Amino acid sequence: MNIRFNHSELFAISFAALLAVTGCQSSHESCCSMSGCSMTASAAVSAVQSKDSQAAMTPDAALAELKAGNARFVAGQPLHRDLPAQVKATASGQYPYAVVLSCLDSRQPIELVLDQGVGDIFSARVAGNILDDDILGSMEFACKVSGAKLIAVIGHSNCGAIKGAIDDVDLGNLTGLLTKIKPAMDAVPADVQPRTTKNYTFVNAVSEANVRLVMQQIRERSPILRAMLDSGQIGLVGGMYDLATGKVQFYDK
Repeated sequence: MNIRFNHSELFAISFAALLAVTGCQSSHESCCSMSGCSMTASAAVSAVQSKDSQAAMTPDAALAELKAGNARFVAGQPLHRDLPAQVKATASGQYPYAVVLSCLDSRQPIELVLDQGVGDIFSARVAGNILDDDILGSMEFACKVSGAKLIAVIGHSNCGAIKGAIDDVDLGNLTGLLTKIKPAMDAVPADVQPRTTKNYTFVNAVSEANVRLVMQQIRERSPILRAMLDSGQIGLVGGMYDLATGKVQFYDK
Protein backbone atom coordinates (compact mmCIF):
# COMPACT_ATOMS: atom_id res chain seq x y z
CA MET A 1 0.00 0.00 0.00
CA ASN A 2 1.45 3.37 -1.05
CA ILE A 3 0.98 6.27 1.32
CA ARG A 4 1.87 9.71 0.07
CA PHE A 5 2.24 12.90 2.10
CA ASN A 6 2.28 16.46 0.89
CA HIS A 7 4.96 18.89 2.01
CA SER A 8 2.94 20.25 4.96
CA GLU A 9 2.24 16.76 6.30
CA LEU A 10 5.89 15.75 5.95
CA PHE A 11 6.96 18.83 7.88
CA ALA A 12 4.47 18.11 10.68
CA ILE A 13 5.67 14.50 10.98
CA SER A 14 9.30 15.56 11.02
CA PHE A 15 8.64 18.21 13.68
CA ALA A 16 6.79 15.73 15.89
CA ALA A 17 9.64 13.27 15.58
CA LEU A 18 12.12 15.97 16.53
CA LEU A 19 10.14 16.77 19.66
CA ALA A 20 10.03 13.11 20.61
CA VAL A 21 13.79 12.80 20.25
CA THR A 22 14.63 15.97 22.19
CA GLY A 23 12.13 15.16 24.93
CA CYS A 24 10.44 18.56 24.63
CA GLN A 25 13.40 20.27 26.31
CA SER A 26 12.86 23.74 24.91
CA SER A 27 11.93 26.76 26.99
CA HIS A 28 9.02 26.49 29.45
CA GLU A 29 6.81 28.78 27.40
CA SER A 30 7.23 26.98 24.06
CA CYS A 31 7.26 23.53 25.60
CA CYS A 32 4.08 23.97 27.56
CA SER A 33 2.25 25.39 24.59
CA MET A 34 2.35 21.87 23.18
CA SER A 35 -0.60 19.73 24.26
CA GLY A 36 1.63 16.78 25.07
CA CYS A 37 3.84 18.63 27.53
CA SER A 38 2.80 19.41 31.11
CA MET A 39 3.93 21.63 33.97
CA THR A 40 6.21 18.83 35.13
CA ALA A 41 8.59 19.90 32.37
CA SER A 42 9.63 22.88 34.53
CA ALA A 43 11.17 22.74 37.99
CA ALA A 44 8.73 23.18 40.86
CA VAL A 45 9.11 26.27 43.04
CA SER A 46 10.63 25.21 46.36
CA ALA A 47 11.86 28.62 47.57
CA VAL A 48 10.03 30.24 50.49
CA GLN A 49 9.90 33.66 52.10
CA SER A 50 13.05 34.40 54.08
CA LYS A 51 13.92 37.01 56.68
CA ASP A 52 15.72 39.02 54.01
CA SER A 53 12.92 38.82 51.41
CA GLN A 54 10.35 39.80 54.03
CA ALA A 55 12.47 42.74 55.21
CA ALA A 56 12.86 43.94 51.63
CA MET A 57 9.11 43.79 50.99
CA THR A 58 7.10 47.02 51.09
CA PRO A 59 3.34 47.29 51.64
CA ASP A 60 2.87 48.23 47.98
CA ALA A 61 5.00 45.31 46.82
CA ALA A 62 3.04 42.95 49.07
CA LEU A 63 -0.21 44.09 47.50
CA ALA A 64 1.28 43.65 44.04
CA GLU A 65 2.18 40.07 44.97
CA LEU A 66 -1.40 39.31 46.02
CA LYS A 67 -2.78 40.86 42.83
CA ALA A 68 -0.35 38.89 40.67
CA GLY A 69 -1.26 35.67 42.48
CA ASN A 70 -4.97 36.21 41.92
CA ALA A 71 -4.33 36.98 38.25
CA ARG A 72 -2.54 33.62 37.92
CA PHE A 73 -5.44 31.87 39.67
CA VAL A 74 -8.04 33.44 37.37
CA ALA A 75 -5.96 32.56 34.31
CA GLY A 76 -5.60 28.95 35.48
CA GLN A 77 -1.82 29.32 35.59
CA PRO A 78 -0.81 28.93 39.25
CA LEU A 79 2.85 28.51 40.10
CA HIS A 80 3.97 24.90 40.17
CA ARG A 81 5.19 24.46 43.76
CA ASP A 82 7.11 21.73 45.52
CA LEU A 83 4.93 21.85 48.62
CA PRO A 84 6.75 19.11 50.58
CA ALA A 85 9.99 21.03 50.05
CA GLN A 86 8.32 24.24 51.24
CA VAL A 87 7.02 22.45 54.33
CA LYS A 88 10.57 21.39 55.22
CA ALA A 89 12.01 24.82 54.44
CA THR A 90 9.56 26.61 56.75
CA ALA A 91 9.74 24.11 59.64
CA SER A 92 12.33 26.17 61.53
CA GLY A 93 10.77 29.59 60.97
CA GLN A 94 8.25 31.68 59.02
CA TYR A 95 8.42 35.09 57.35
CA PRO A 96 5.02 35.78 55.72
CA TYR A 97 4.66 39.11 53.97
CA ALA A 98 0.90 39.61 54.49
CA VAL A 99 -2.00 38.68 56.74
CA VAL A 100 -5.36 38.07 55.09
CA LEU A 101 -8.72 38.10 56.84
CA SER A 102 -11.34 36.35 54.72
CA CYS A 103 -14.66 34.53 55.06
CA LEU A 104 -15.12 30.94 56.23
CA ASP A 105 -16.92 30.14 52.96
CA SER A 106 -15.53 26.96 51.38
CA ARG A 107 -15.65 28.56 47.94
CA GLN A 108 -13.08 31.16 48.97
CA PRO A 109 -9.95 29.12 49.86
CA ILE A 110 -7.76 32.17 50.17
CA GLU A 111 -4.31 30.64 49.63
CA LEU A 112 -5.56 29.10 46.38
CA VAL A 113 -7.44 32.22 45.30
CA LEU A 114 -4.29 34.30 45.76
CA ASP A 115 -1.94 31.52 44.56
CA GLN A 116 0.30 31.56 47.63
CA GLY A 117 2.60 28.86 48.91
CA VAL A 118 3.57 27.56 52.34
CA GLY A 119 4.85 30.40 54.53
CA ASP A 120 3.73 33.25 52.25
CA ILE A 121 0.73 34.63 54.14
CA PHE A 122 -1.02 34.46 57.49
CA SER A 123 -4.64 33.45 56.95
CA ALA A 124 -7.51 34.23 59.33
CA ARG A 125 -10.93 32.94 58.31
CA VAL A 126 -14.27 33.49 60.00
CA ALA A 127 -17.85 33.74 58.75
CA GLY A 128 -18.48 37.22 57.39
CA ASN A 129 -14.76 38.13 57.76
CA ILE A 130 -15.75 39.97 60.96
CA LEU A 131 -13.26 41.36 63.49
CA ASP A 132 -13.01 40.31 67.13
CA ASP A 133 -10.31 40.69 69.77
CA ASP A 134 -8.73 37.33 68.96
CA ILE A 135 -8.35 38.10 65.27
CA LEU A 136 -7.12 41.62 66.06
CA GLY A 137 -4.50 40.17 68.41
CA SER A 138 -3.49 37.73 65.70
CA MET A 139 -3.01 40.62 63.28
CA GLU A 140 -0.84 42.41 65.85
CA PHE A 141 1.28 39.27 66.16
CA ALA A 142 1.51 38.89 62.38
CA CYS A 143 2.66 42.48 61.81
CA LYS A 144 4.45 43.66 64.95
CA VAL A 145 6.10 40.39 65.95
CA SER A 146 6.41 38.42 62.71
CA GLY A 147 7.02 41.24 60.24
CA ALA A 148 4.08 41.03 57.81
CA LYS A 149 3.84 44.18 55.68
CA LEU A 150 0.18 44.17 54.63
CA ILE A 151 -3.26 43.48 56.11
CA ALA A 152 -5.88 42.50 53.53
CA VAL A 153 -9.57 42.16 54.40
CA ILE A 154 -11.33 40.24 51.64
CA GLY A 155 -15.06 39.59 51.58
CA HIS A 156 -16.94 37.82 48.81
CA SER A 157 -20.06 38.02 46.69
CA ASN A 158 -23.35 36.41 47.73
CA CYS A 159 -22.07 35.89 51.28
CA GLY A 160 -24.20 33.67 53.51
CA ALA A 161 -23.17 35.47 56.69
CA ILE A 162 -24.19 38.80 55.19
CA LYS A 163 -27.54 37.29 54.24
CA GLY A 164 -27.94 35.93 57.75
CA ALA A 165 -27.43 39.40 59.20
CA ILE A 166 -29.95 40.89 56.76
CA ASP A 167 -32.50 38.20 57.64
CA ASP A 168 -31.96 38.57 61.42
CA VAL A 169 -31.03 34.89 61.79
CA ASP A 170 -31.13 33.74 65.42
CA LEU A 171 -29.05 30.61 65.96
CA GLY A 172 -26.90 30.03 69.03
CA ASN A 173 -23.49 31.71 68.94
CA LEU A 174 -24.02 32.68 65.31
CA THR A 175 -26.45 35.37 66.46
CA GLY A 176 -23.69 37.36 68.15
CA LEU A 177 -21.41 37.02 65.14
CA LEU A 178 -24.07 38.35 62.77
CA THR A 179 -24.70 41.30 65.09
CA LYS A 180 -21.20 42.53 64.22
CA ILE A 181 -22.24 42.80 60.56
CA LYS A 182 -25.43 44.82 61.10
CA PRO A 183 -23.72 48.25 61.21
CA ALA A 184 -22.60 47.62 57.62
CA MET A 185 -26.25 47.45 56.57
CA ASP A 186 -26.80 50.98 57.84
CA ALA A 187 -23.81 52.17 55.80
CA VAL A 188 -25.50 51.22 52.51
CA PRO A 189 -27.42 54.18 51.01
CA ALA A 190 -31.17 54.07 51.64
CA ASP A 191 -31.94 54.23 47.92
CA VAL A 192 -30.57 50.70 47.46
CA GLN A 193 -33.89 48.83 47.47
CA PRO A 194 -35.28 46.38 48.28
CA ARG A 195 -33.12 45.74 51.35
CA THR A 196 -33.58 41.98 51.32
CA THR A 197 -31.47 38.93 50.56
CA LYS A 198 -33.26 38.53 47.24
CA ASN A 199 -31.60 41.74 46.04
CA TYR A 200 -28.03 40.67 45.26
CA THR A 201 -27.04 44.29 44.68
CA PHE A 202 -27.96 45.07 48.27
CA VAL A 203 -26.28 41.90 49.59
CA ASN A 204 -23.02 42.72 47.83
CA ALA A 205 -23.22 46.37 48.87
CA VAL A 206 -23.47 45.25 52.50
CA SER A 207 -20.52 42.90 51.94
CA GLU A 208 -18.37 45.79 50.69
CA ALA A 209 -19.53 48.04 53.52
CA ASN A 210 -18.67 45.26 55.97
CA VAL A 211 -15.12 45.02 54.60
CA ARG A 212 -14.68 48.78 54.95
CA LEU A 213 -16.16 48.64 58.46
CA VAL A 214 -13.61 46.00 59.50
CA MET A 215 -10.79 48.10 58.03
CA GLN A 216 -11.98 51.05 60.10
CA GLN A 217 -12.22 48.90 63.22
CA ILE A 218 -8.65 47.68 62.78
CA ARG A 219 -7.44 51.27 62.93
CA GLU A 220 -9.71 52.28 65.80
CA ARG A 221 -9.27 49.26 68.04
CA SER A 222 -5.54 48.57 67.72
CA PRO A 223 -3.13 51.35 68.72
CA ILE A 224 -0.28 49.03 67.69
CA LEU A 225 -1.53 48.57 64.13
CA ARG A 226 -2.66 52.20 63.82
CA ALA A 227 0.85 53.39 64.66
CA MET A 228 2.35 50.99 62.11
CA LEU A 229 -0.14 52.15 59.48
CA ASP A 230 0.50 55.83 60.18
CA SER A 231 4.26 55.33 59.92
CA GLY A 232 3.96 53.38 56.66
CA GLN A 233 5.47 50.21 58.12
CA ILE A 234 2.40 48.25 57.01
CA GLY A 235 -0.48 48.74 54.60
CA LEU A 236 -4.20 48.02 54.86
CA VAL A 237 -6.37 47.08 51.89
CA GLY A 238 -9.85 45.75 51.31
CA GLY A 239 -11.23 43.65 48.52
CA MET A 240 -14.08 41.51 47.28
CA TYR A 241 -13.85 38.01 45.82
CA ASP A 242 -16.29 37.15 43.04
CA LEU A 243 -17.53 33.58 43.46
CA ALA A 244 -18.47 33.40 39.78
CA THR A 245 -15.17 34.55 38.26
CA GLY A 246 -12.53 33.87 40.90
CA LYS A 247 -11.32 37.46 40.68
CA VAL A 248 -10.50 39.64 43.68
CA GLN A 249 -11.32 43.30 43.21
CA PHE A 250 -9.03 45.27 45.51
CA TYR A 251 -10.31 48.67 46.59
CA ASP A 252 -8.25 51.72 45.64
CA LYS A 253 -8.99 53.36 48.97
